Amino acid sequence: MKPLWICIIGLVMLSSCSIFKGSGKSKKEKELEVKENQIEEVEKEVVEKPSSPPEEMLASFLKEYVNIKYKKYKFEMYLFVSVKYQNMYLIEDDAILKKYKISTAANGAGNDYGSEQTPIGLHRVKNKIGHNVPEGGLFQSRVYAGKTAKIYTDNTKSPTDDITTRIMWLEGMESGLNKGGKVDSYNRYIYIHGTSEEGLIGTPQSHGCIRMKNADIVELFSIIPEGTPVLILNY
Repeated sequence: MKPLWICIIGLVMLSSCSIFKGSGKSKKEKELEVKENQIEEVEKEVVEKPSSPPEEMLASFLKEYVNIKYKKYKFEMYLFVSVKYQNMYLIEDDAILKKYKISTAANGAGNDYGSEQTPIGLHRVKNKIGHNVPEGGLFQSRVYAGKTAKIYTDNTKSPTDDITTRIMWLEGMESGLNKGGKVDSYNRYIYIHGTSEEGLIGTPQSHGCIRMKNADIVELFSIIPEGTPVLILNY
């Protein structure tokens, strides 16, 4: 049996070899290792964030969907909100005219009062508010406050849930789903509106409403009339 001191020396030598081996990496090897880690993170992000479906395929799907589910309504021009992909599409005559990045609820999709979720189903734009408000103009209780909000273009979260530029107040069209009782979208004050958190557009961040970049909502507001259907799906 080997003396204890020989065993201890052997262990110290082994640990020393490991230390020197780890610190012996060249600068180039270390840089390569950093790059490989970055590539792994990007690949992971791509897998976790699926890309939007091709527009032709989406338009075809929506044409069939609305014709089957909502036969009594006309869909000459309407908005489609994709909660899954954080996109909103302006569609006319079954063709996609515009695509906007948006931000729906951080709590996901749902119709219950107090849930702070974005309601699904068929809606319509009941009221358009803010025709002459300047871009970035701040609303308080749907009235222009006479001042402009600070617009964040990075990942900064505003200390207040600012509603800016334009408001399109949505009314549910499906009784029991988003109209009446505790699921009424209009009584929940669900809007499409501008936001001071432009840098967070494209990710779910709202308290139920549909947020848009300020320039985008100015454009959309000028195109669609009151009464325009808005279909919101968790797709």
